[in-house]
This record gives sequence, structure tokens and C-alpha cells, in this order.
Amino acid sequence: MSHNVKRIASVAVVLLSFSFIMLTVTVPYALATDEDSWTTKTPMQQARGRLGVAVVKGKIYAIGGDRGSIFGYPADFIYSGTNQVVGTNEEYNPETDTWTYKASMPTPRKYFGIAVYENKIYCIGGVFNRSVTGVNEVYDPATDTWQTKTSMPTPRHVTASVVNGKIYLIGGWKSNTTEVYDPATDTWTTKTAIPHEMNFYTQAVVDDKIYIMGGWSGRSIQIYDAETDSWSFGAPAPTYPHSSALAATTGVFAPKRIHLLSEDTHYVYDPENDTWSADSALMPTARGYAGVAVINDTLYTVGGVILPPIDALHGSISPSAANEHYTPAGYIPEFPSWAILPLLFVASFVVIMCKQRLMRKSANN
Repeated sequence: MSHNVKRIASVAVVLLSFSFIMLTVTVPYALATDEDSWTTKTPMQQARGRLGVAVVKGKIYAIGGDRGSIFGYPADFIYSGTNQVVGTNEEYNPETDTWTYKASMPTPRKYFGIAVYENKIYCIGGVFNRSVTGVNEVYDPATDTWQTKTSMPTPRHVTASVVNGKIYLIGGWKSNTTEVYDPATDTWTTKTAIPHEMNFYTQAVVDDKIYIMGGWSGRSIQIYDAETDSWSFGAPAPTYPHSSALAATTGVFAPKRIHLLSEDTHYVYDPENDTWSADSALMPTARGYAGVAVINDTLYTVGGVILPPIDALHGSISPSAANEHYTPAGYIPEFPSWAILPLLFVASFVVIMCKQRLMRKSANN
């Protein structure tokens, strides 16, 4: 009987292992999306553009920005925004689709760099009342408090990226400067300047390289390698991507790509092949200067500005509170909790069969 029990146990282990492998391999791909799509979520409580957006522990924080509207002003003034900057800080919970006000940023501003390090949000530089600043303030969502850190040496409007625990702030209005902030030591260093000045640009990180594109500085892509402190160039964007938002998917749940979103355009860049493709899935609300957040390789575009046609001599802008969620094609959801049910069924079936076999053996003996 001992020998039979061992055989039955071996069969049970094989069945369970096979079932687990089949589920982990086939279930995610069976659930993968064939097409990309947008869904509309609850808007922010305060409409604003040119804001900063960051993710900490699955929640989105929309900070600062410009809440002003302009009617009948020249186009160059329209695109630079108004003086109605705010320090507003709203937290979005994707699970409940709700927004909550949090402690405001001490220095109201727009066009600032925003980055996350050890679950804290760093807001650096930017524009306040048409004057650039180098102020560096850090928000801790766990305590809903702000602290002031060492200011950026070169005040300017910038975007920010984190690579290997350091925050990189590159270029900006009339500046080629590359400055790096170390949150662990609260110190700054200077690195190799960006080859070509970029204004109102966006940036994203893929495989520890920073991709800079968009804005009012042409179609070029400039790529910074933090490990070698060197620059290279990628294939130019298909169009002039002004007032754009940029976000990268990691390849974990969706293909590794960089999404360039600008009003009524959506282009996708493949960093491995250095190629571009057009995506027909446009933001439902056409807008510029939106914030973008990535959670599990899906994108949330938050806020922004409704702009006039680019060739308009005069026009108007208005801030947007829109919050829209994008799921890329080929997206594979996280392994669902219900997928364990077939495993439990197989395990129960094996246990019952083993028990019946043992009972029959006992009866025969």
C-alpha cells in the first residue's frame, strides 16, 4: 500500500505542476487585449494644465499647474499660459475612481520637474508669475507633508526623470544644462549638456536611458545614457509634437514603447528598433500640456489645456480637468485571482481519487 500511495502522490504532483504551468502560460495571453482603447474616468476637482503628475503605491498625484483661461490674446502668450498658477495637490485612487485633496505644494508653479524616489515626490524648478525658480520641494504621501530641499543650481522650467536613484533635470527654456540631484545626500552635480536646446519638451526613461522629445524644438529625439554620461539621437518624430505628453510602457504588461500624445495625435516609438508608428486611438479630450501617469503599463492622461489651432493668430485657451485611461494593444492583465480556482479543482480531484483508492485497498485487505 505504501508503494501505491507514493505512486498516487507522484501523479498528483505531476498533475498540479502541469495545471499550474498551463495556467500561468496560457491564461495571461488569453486575456491579452487585441486593440488599444481609452476610457473616461472621474475628472480632477480643479481644472488645470501644465501640472505635474506622479505615481506612488498605485495612486496618482496631480500637483500644481495653471488654472487660468485666456481669451483673445496672441498665440505665443496663449501657449505660455497665465499667471494663475496653483499649488493644488489631488490624489487619485484608480480602484475607487475618486479624487481627494491633499496638502498643497508650498510654492505654486507650473512647468516643473516631478519625480518619485523612495515613495516621495520631488517637485523641482518651474515657473511662478512668469519668473523661473529652482525651488526643490518634496512631498511625502504617507504623512501628507512637504519639506524644502536644496534648490536646483540653475533656475528654469524642466522635466525630470529618475535613473538609478538620481533625479535628472535636463535643458529647459534657453538652457542646455544637465543637472543631477541626489535625494540621498541632498546634493547637486552637473553632467554633459544636452546637444540641442529643448523648450517645453517631455521625457521618459527606458532601460535606464532618458528619451527627450516633443515641445517647440522640432522633431528630434535626444537620448541620454546616464551610465556613460553621453548623448545620442533617435529617429525624428513623424510630426512636430508641440504641447505633448510622454510616457513609457515597460514590456511587463504591455509592449515596451514610448507613447507621444499631443492634442489630436498619438505616435508610438519603439526604442529597441528606433521606429515610429501612428496610433489611431487618440485621447478622447484633445488637449495639450497634460500630465501623464503609468500604472501597470496603462496610461492616465490628467488635466491639460484646450488650445486653439496652431496657426491661429489669436485664440483662447481653457484648463481641463479630464482624466482618461489608455490601455495599449497587447496589454496582458495581472494574473487574476480567480485563476487559482482551476488549480484548487484539480487538487481536490486528486485528493478525492487518492482517498478512494486507499479506501478500496483497505477494504480488499
